[in-house]
Amino acid sequence: MADHTSPLESGQLLSPELPILASPPPTMVNGEGPQQVILVQVNPGESFTIRREDGQFQCITGPAQVPMMSPNGSVPPIYVPPGYVSQIIEENGVRRVLVLPQQPEFHPGGHSPLHHPPPHAHLPAFIPHPAMMPQPPHLYTGHGGGVGDMSSQYISQYHPAHIYSEHDSHSQHGRLPFVHRDDRTSKTYERLQKKLKDRQGGGGGGGGGGQVKDSPPPSPQKTCSSPPTVDIHNGVGGKGLEAEQRQLSHAVAGPDKQTGRGKNRESGGKEVKEAQALQALWSTISTPVVSDIQARGAVASWVVPTRPERENGSVEDDRSPPEPFSYEVSISFSGKDGKYKSMYCGEELSATLEDLRPATDYHVRVHALCNCLQGNPSESVSFTTLSCEPDPPNAPRKASGTKNTLVLQWKAPCDNGSKIQNYILQWDEGKGTGIYEQCYDGPQKQYRVTKLSPASRYSFRLSARNDMGVSEFSEVVDLFTSCSVPLPPFPPELEMAGVTWLCMKWQRPTSSPKEDDIYYILEMEEEGSGYGFQPSYDGDELSCTVRNLHRSTKYKCRVAAYNSEGKSNPSQVVEFITNPDRPSSPCRPVIRGKVLPNSFKMTWEPPKENGGAEVTKYVVELSEGLSGNCCTRGQPWKHVCEGLKPGCSYQTRVYCMSEGGQSPLSETLQVQTPAVPPGTCQPPRLVGKPKAREVQLRWGPPHVDGGSPVSCYSVEVSGPQSEESREVYQGPELDCSVAGLMPGKTYSFRLKAANKAGFGPLSERCEVTTGPGAPEQCKAPSTTCKSPSCVVVSWEAPPCNGAPVTELRLEWGAAEGSMQMCYSGPGLSHEMKGLLPATNYFCRIQAVNVAGVGPFSEAVLCQTPCSVPAAVSNIYTVKESALRRYETPADADEDEEDEDGDSRPPTLYSPSTCLGISWEPPCDHGSEITSYLIDLGERQPIVHLQPDTATGRIRIQALNSLGAGPFSHTFKLKTKPLPPQPPRLECTAFSHQTLRLKWGDGPAKATTSDALQYQLQMGDKSGRFISLYKGPCHTHKVQRLNESTSYMFCIQAFNEAGEGPFSNVYTFTTPRSPPAPVKVPKVERLDENSCEVTWEALSPMKGDPIIYTLQCMMGNSEFKQAYKGSVTSFHVQNLQPNSDYRFRVCAIRQSQDAPELSGPYSPTVTLSPQRNDMAVGAGAAGSGSRASTESNRARRSLTDEQCAFLLLMVFAVIAILIAFVIQYFVIK
Repeated sequence: MADHTSPLESGQLLSPELPILASPPPTMVNGEGPQQVILVQVNPGESFTIRREDGQFQCITGPAQVPMMSPNGSVPPIYVPPGYVSQIIEENGVRRVLVLPQQPEFHPGGHSPLHHPPPHAHLPAFIPHPAMMPQPPHLYTGHGGGVGDMSSQYISQYHPAHIYSEHDSHSQHGRLPFVHRDDRTSKTYERLQKKLKDRQGGGGGGGGGGQVKDSPPPSPQKTCSSPPTVDIHNGVGGKGLEAEQRQLSHAVAGPDKQTGRGKNRESGGKEVKEAQALQALWSTISTPVVSDIQARGAVASWVVPTRPERENGSVEDDRSPPEPFSYEVSISFSGKDGKYKSMYCGEELSATLEDLRPATDYHVRVHALCNCLQGNPSESVSFTTLSCEPDPPNAPRKASGTKNTLVLQWKAPCDNGSKIQNYILQWDEGKGTGIYEQCYDGPQKQYRVTKLSPASRYSFRLSARNDMGVSEFSEVVDLFTSCSVPLPPFPPELEMAGVTWLCMKWQRPTSSPKEDDIYYILEMEEEGSGYGFQPSYDGDELSCTVRNLHRSTKYKCRVAAYNSEGKSNPSQVVEFITNPDRPSSPCRPVIRGKVLPNSFKMTWEPPKENGGAEVTKYVVELSEGLSGNCCTRGQPWKHVCEGLKPGCSYQTRVYCMSEGGQSPLSETLQVQTPAVPPGTCQPPRLVGKPKAREVQLRWGPPHVDGGSPVSCYSVEVSGPQSEESREVYQGPELDCSVAGLMPGKTYSFRLKAANKAGFGPLSERCEVTTGPGAPEQCKAPSTTCKSPSCVVVSWEAPPCNGAPVTELRLEWGAAEGSMQMCYSGPGLSHEMKGLLPATNYFCRIQAVNVAGVGPFSEAVLCQTPCSVPAAVSNIYTVKESALRRYETPADADEDEEDEDGDSRPPTLYSPSTCLGISWEPPCDHGSEITSYLIDLGERQPIVHLQPDTATGRIRIQALNSLGAGPFSHTFKLKTKPLPPQPPRLECTAFSHQTLRLKWGDGPAKATTSDALQYQLQMGDKSGRFISLYKGPCHTHKVQRLNESTSYMFCIQAFNEAGEGPFSNVYTFTTPRSPPAPVKVPKVERLDENSCEVTWEALSPMKGDPIIYTLQCMMGNSEFKQAYKGSVTSFHVQNLQPNSDYRFRVCAIRQSQDAPELSGPYSPTVTLSPQRNDMAVGAGAAGSGSRASTESNRARRSLTDEQCAFLLLMVFAVIAILIAFVIQYFVIK
């Protein structure tokens, strides 16, 4: 099999007594098609019988789980003995086949469900999974009715029982899919399920069914001895398809756990009725409701199925199902009767349908599941998903192109329910920066890009747009423009030649641009072949190596260039010749005669192939670097190798030379010369100075090793008073240490070497005198404390060991592992000074003589007594922020109260009158510090410090129980100056919305580098003050204020010395705002002596009424008040006929507790005089005079707006006439 399946979870049993055939969804693929693993669960007390490949039967007794394999993924039919029926139940993507007894008679022995051949010829065989079957506990041949009816295809090999599972790659909602079946199997299954439902609705049972129900199952023994005749294509025991469908109509049950004893007909019928009642209940589920419909998703919800009411109004059965409900939601996009796909399976009453297609009609239905049974699906409900933006289109392709243009075409993507309006094409303009600009936006599916550069690359991408939005861009595609045909290149040049190959190179045509992709064709013609020029290379490289040529052959070569526009003419023809081949290797040399210690004779045969050239010489190589050369004369050659070393191994080989080169080396001849014993060694020599009881000797190998490596050396020693020698060393090393000697004595040493031939002669004698020894280990020193900082260390001299002690070394340190030498000399005591009080120290002693250094004594611990404290260091002043922490709790409470009023309280310890000093505690030297003493020198203690004043010299001393420590270094301090006082705050300008405030003496604008700065605050409605300005300026304008309102202000000055106090609260009040100006009044003449003036009314201001004043001016005199009141019109009388009048109006705001406040006057309006008729008489003259009078009246009655409109029309007419004249006379 191609894949390994993962473990399956065992299905939930309807009853612990029932055997179940679970059909989980994993699919395995072999060479023919998908395969499915079927899990057969055998309960305790039951058995499952199968037939193996060898024809024997196997029986598996429960509890066990037997995995089987289906070749095409279909659920196999189950063979049941007479009196049993099977039913297929599907739950959560797992199919289970339940075997139930048809009658309640006694059943001897537990029978497990057996597989039988499929009822139709097209159903595939069910093959056991050979890799997943457990070994049977024993062979079973006496149980299971109808065993002989099993097909030989149902063969399984048993292995340890494992359960396998695999998730379907097409499942998108975490639900295991159903087993895949072919179309004919699915139709047969649906037809059988339909007949099952019909028989359940009609009471079930017929003539044939009754016979099966009333007939007891045959005995297993009888069945085994005389198996019945069975038609494998028509069911079990000679029954047809109708009898099998009748069996599928019954509810599913299995044989009893205790071999079926104790069951009766009534209990079996009761279980069947309960299963039918539950299935009928779950079939009453209501139609689902679809909501929140989106382009690619929707939400489906439903209600729990309820039991139907009886005629008397009571519920049929008030018992609840034994297990909680689960629901399966499936959808179809091919119509109401189309194929449905499962989208959700769970216990919730709603499900989110995802990954739907936009603008698609769907049908959704739901059916209830519980345990191993399921109800009929509900009525399907249809819905349509919304439209959305199109899918990303494919990248555009190049339809055609030239040097300067590219024609791009593309296909329309899926519009997702909304017609595509436009396509957006973007390109990078050939810059290659990754920044794209739009070059086309329209409905066409092709576009021509022009004005491009030849042989250039351009990147394009495409997106589609409809009414719902713009899709994502397609993948970026790179397209190239064309270029001209290249010129003929220069002829190729030979770069290197070989025996069967030629390496040639050529140059790029000079006229072709770098952006043009040029390819080259190399053509070659072999001399005398008669085939002409044949292409040998086609690519874009400027060099090529042509292989598989003949040796010593002449070839004609030429090269041509081509691109997308065409191919150039070939270059000039050049000729190149391949090199001759080297000769083959000579034969392996052989030895002639006996091998001597210093020479041997060898011969060889010439090579079989000379490579097309005569051999000029032979070369003999030896592994020691010796070689011999000789010329060939067409006959075997000889050579004598002399000057060799005895006992050495040599390798010799031969090669020959010709015009083609050097031949390969011949096979190597191994020669071994005989070995001789080594020669005399040089006497050993002393290494370093001799020790008291040991000397180190070293020697070199003998000059002559005898042709065999020296394998052993022997050293012999003899004493000064004895001539007898003894061996003190034997080994392969070139040095040794001889121990056990006496100090100051003279000894003689001799050396000899040995190889595989034996030992050589002894060397000459080497005399060595041993030296004195180092002193012994000293005793532990003693310590005596003279003071907290002084200790006396004393010790004794150790034994000298043959040489007097010349030096004693004392090491001292605070830690045992980090001591340092503090004394070196012949004395027996030393005084250590400058130590720290109450500190642990370690010391040890060591003796030295001319022979060396003795070992250290044991380390001794010494503790110095306690002392007065050390001097105080690291003294610094306390910052102003840290002084506030030294205030009393009562002061802190006052500060909090002042902060509630938003005014900073005065600091208890001001830096102008107070100085804070802080220091780090010194070392107490073993006794805790009790107090500190601050010395102010000769001056008296300062009670109240003055601002900006320096103090005297101050120093600090620490005290403990042993006394006072040394004083610290002296230092001086200085107080800071007092912070500045607040300036006087004045209001220099005001209005009903702004107040300009000024303080201090200085310019209105200043820089931020000024030493003195100010902070201005304003009180709000709750009494808190908010900062308005902080800086060096002396003025500030407060805006966005309310009219007739009082505002409180305070100011504060600060500099480097700190922040000064806030000033007293200043109160400034804004005045009332005047009324707005009235628009231009309107004047209407009533007659020659009167007119009416009207204007627009203004709304009251904060409850204050508004009155108006009308002023009139006749001619060039002054304005006089004509009316004052609240009415917005006035009738003016007693006008003089020949005088001009001007009118204007202003609004006045009245208040009860304040004087009237006048606003600005409106623009003036003019009333022109009305002229009298000047003509006396009648006729045409009188009529003309009357017409001119009416024209004058009309002209006098025009307003300013009408006059402006008339002027505009006149200018427009003049401009049109001028344009017409220019068009007609000048242009034409």
